[in-house]
Amino acid sequence: MEDYLVIVESPAKAKTINRYLGKKFKVKASMGHVRDLPKSQMGVNIDDNFDPKYITIRGKGPVLKELKDAAKKAKKVYLAADPDREGEAIAWHLAHSLNISDDTECRVVFNEITKNAIKDAFKEPRTIDMDLVNAQQARRVLDRLVGYNISPLLWRKVKKGLSAGRVQSVALKLIIEREQEIQNFEPKEYWSIDGTFTTEKDTFNAQFYGVDGKKQELNNQSEVDSVLNRLKGDQFEVQNVTEKERKRNPVPPFITSSIQQEAARKLNFRAKKTMMLAQQLYEGINIGKQGTTGLITYMRTDSTRISDVAQSEAKDYIKDKYGSKFVGKGSQNSKKKNENAQDAHEAIRPTSVGNKPKEIKEHLSRDQYRLYKLIWERFVASQMAPAIMDTVRADLVNQGVMFRATGSKIKFPGFMKLYIEGSDDKKKDDDNFLPQLEDGMKVSKEKIEPKQHFTQPPPRYSEARLVRTMEELGIGRPSTYAPTLDTIQRRNYVTLEDRKFVPTELGEVVLEQVVEFFSEIIDVDFTVKMEDDLDAVEEGKVDWVKVIAEFYQDFEKHLEKAEKEMKEVEIRDEPAGIDCEECGHEMVYKMGRYGKFLACSNFPDCRNTKPILKEIGVTCPNCKEGNVVERKGKKQKKFYGCDRYPECDFISWDKPLPRNCPKCGEYLVEKKRKKGNYVKCSNCDYQEDPQ
Repeated sequence: MEDYLVIVESPAKAKTINRYLGKKFKVKASMGHVRDLPKSQMGVNIDDNFDPKYITIRGKGPVLKELKDAAKKAKKVYLAADPDREGEAIAWHLAHSLNISDDTECRVVFNEITKNAIKDAFKEPRTIDMDLVNAQQARRVLDRLVGYNISPLLWRKVKKGLSAGRVQSVALKLIIEREQEIQNFEPKEYWSIDGTFTTEKDTFNAQFYGVDGKKQELNNQSEVDSVLNRLKGDQFEVQNVTEKERKRNPVPPFITSSIQQEAARKLNFRAKKTMMLAQQLYEGINIGKQGTTGLITYMRTDSTRISDVAQSEAKDYIKDKYGSKFVGKGSQNSKKKNENAQDAHEAIRPTSVGNKPKEIKEHLSRDQYRLYKLIWERFVASQMAPAIMDTVRADLVNQGVMFRATGSKIKFPGFMKLYIEGSDDKKKDDDNFLPQLEDGMKVSKEKIEPKQHFTQPPPRYSEARLVRTMEELGIGRPSTYAPTLDTIQRRNYVTLEDRKFVPTELGEVVLEQVVEFFSEIIDVDFTVKMEDDLDAVEEGKVDWVKVIAEFYQDFEKHLEKAEKEMKEVEIRDEPAGIDCEECGHEMVYKMGRYGKFLACSNFPDCRNTKPILKEIGVTCPNCKEGNVVERKGKKQKKFYGCDRYPECDFISWDKPLPRNCPKCGEYLVEKKRKKGNYVKCSNCDYQEDPQ
């Protein structure tokens, strides 16, 4: 008989844990859930207190048999699924399948897969926490009641294959409302005046501030002309020079939402990809002499708390690497992010600061390394001293017309030596150089340049922006963001254009029906309250059946009304304006898994389809006959190729330009980068700086 059996979700996690447990332990993987609600039916008995009907997941029979056989041979079974609601539910289902009684102390939890954490967890096994299980069960039942009632309705009235989830519908609503804001936006004119000034030695910039000591907005050219007409000569007097020292504190270590946002900004990762890679880093990777090691703490958390041991290790590293003055004081980041944060976990951090990214790079994939480096640097920087900035502000006055110059420079880099948080918004350059300025001194005008502007509509949501908005509003929880965004894209309710969400006609139609008949479900306040109720279930403050019953009482009435009153909606294919070359019928735009494409309207008699090609006005540099067109790959990544493919196999990931290199005569391309696009030769080292 084996001494002990440990069951986790994945083989990678099993392999890592196996390293830290002795020969008496056998570690096996359940490969996720072994039981779930059936796919073919709702699986919830509404008349019997919403009792869920669980079945063994198709294909899991052999896995479950293997686990049962191993459990029979073991003295004791430990269930070591992830430390959250989902993990607790997996453990509960396993306990039920393996006939482990409710009062057995079989559950072990740990927030990091390290030797000490594993050993400590097995010293204090506990019973399965039914409050956690019920919170997960309540969410599952709630989503079934919504999805398996509204979705079939949409199939009948709109189109087959549609779905309307509780959280996904709110996310879709946010995207569509933002699109409506953009469409209804009326730009307003405004002006700015930029000035370039010189001292005897230096040149610097300043912007128009106001007149006669008062701030003034410039709404049209006549107001600009009025300001400029007041100016006399080139001399400006420096006034009100103020110098200040300000601190810039480091940001806290990552939580689930912030890692998704930062990975999108800095690494161009989708939320789903970020969480997949984080799971791999958490479960363990073979890093050479250390063997398979869990590199980060658990990645589903909304707490920024850090253990004393981790803080101490980070500060020792900072002191050795940068010196004592770079070590942060106290534990300013060792706290919850907000009142609703579930504080069972720490923040996302490396399990050991000693596993430096560069030293283990060879053992990681490129994307694993990039994400691990981001997590490692963010955590270490969070324990560093604030940066100290010297800021300078000065007014430049001529005939009462005031320009204001502002600038700052780093006096002490602090945490910025290692890490600076990304941003969704473009910011003015924070380190604008200013020369030494003193009250009363004269500077000369070199150039005064008025500029006309128009106010811009709010930006479309990127994944990072949408995650941040959902977090701020309290919609969903850390584990729901990535699957929610994935679902609305898979359903073709939205598309991604330049990494921004754009709603499709299908998405707008679906939302319109849901808003008309189930407005309460996608009300932000209602959704937030439901999340709070689920948290209350987890804390043992309220019975999960009561939460579901209160919801269903009103939902059932809305459902009955929708069944009677929802009208059928026909989504017609958009004509493409060209005829099918195979049968002569009109081609139409269709929406597929990878976006729009052209298809024959005579389907199914004619199955001709074509990708949508966008000409960019460039003759193919390869065959000199075809035109270069913009295409999209399966992952929606743009590339450029000849429209005579497959006769001509020209392809370029960079956009070709309609002019040739003055140095070698080959075609030029536009290269993209965060600092600004620039022009480069496709063949030689010729390059043009960004405009």
